Amino acid sequence: MQILLAEDNELNMEIAQFFIEQHGGTVLPAQDGKEAIKRFAASAPGEIDLILMDVMMPVMNGYEATRIIREMPRPDAKAIPILAMSANAFQDDVQKNRAAGMNAHLPKPLSTENLLEAIARYITQK
Repeated sequence: MQILLAEDNELNMEIAQFFIEQHGGTVLPAQDGKEAIKRFAASAPGEIDLILMDVMMPVMNGYEATRIIREMPRPDAKAIPILAMSANAFQDDVQKNRAAGMNAHLPKPLSTENLLEAIARYITQK
């Protein structure tokens, strides 16, 4: 499984990457939303299985990056699972994530169990 991980915090990136790689996944890192868009656009359709998108990043936040990805004219843009990652876990925040086109919300700090469970749920739906 190939996961695009958009995260501006180096420690959070390392932790998530470690969890994913320890369970057989490959991580394509992106430091902000703009880089996530470039990495997704440069990939072949279906090459990336899932996107983990931090909500608050410099240059371009996760909401804007998700909207742009969802609008891309390629077959996987509307269907690829995009999971929000945020320390803000109020119902309003979760609804804002959904309105931007994200499939689910993962609260930070990430737990191995929550992360792997969410990835497994959305990867098996493909």
